[in-house]
Amino acid sequence: MRTKNMTPNRLWHTVMLNVQRNGYKRANYLREHNLFRHIGEKVYIQGRKLPLYSELISLGDNVKIASRVNFITHSIIHLMLNSAENLPIADKVQEQVGCIEVGDNVFIGAGTTILSNVRIGSNVIVAAGSMITKDVPSNSVVGGVPARVIESLDVYLEKLGNRERYPGELAPKKQSVSHELADFLWKQFIEERN
Repeated sequence: MRTKNMTPNRLWHTVMLNVQRNGYKRANYLREHNLFRHIGEKVYIQGRKLPLYSELISLGDNVKIASRVNFITHSIIHLMLNSAENLPIADKVQEQVGCIEVGDNVFIGAGTTILSNVRIGSNVIVAAGSMITKDVPSNSVVGGVPARVIESLDVYLEKLGNRERYPGELAPKKQSVSHELADFLWKQFIEERN
């Protein structure tokens, strides 16, 4: 039995997303094939799976999406309710679908789930592992399950600006960490915990 989730067209696009060499190329592929409602410029998508009802997702400019981010544009509750023999609403419940809109300058951390009918404003950082269940205001840092505002983006940037994590010459290059940087970070990690 074939379900809506595994249509040949969706499966083909998922395969094609897997062969794109980086997140910018994946975003360009999605844009070129009109698979999302909108994808702005400078969008990076780490994930390689085409969400169901992807045409209900809109991404602004400079959106960076880490791995394992789930866009939930639908619910399958109707399948259970319509199959229930002892419920008075059986065979009467429609599938619930909804839009997801992401503004400009947004980072969405790994493992985040975004439910339908949610708008994430502009200039937002979403912490890894968050569950976005309602609209996220612009200029904020959010996290948690369910996600809540942790602080303003201005406060976060102020903290970030006053902190040097490691010397610039040791910075990671092309997704590679030098032995010197690894040693430096381990030393710092241990010192901070003693």
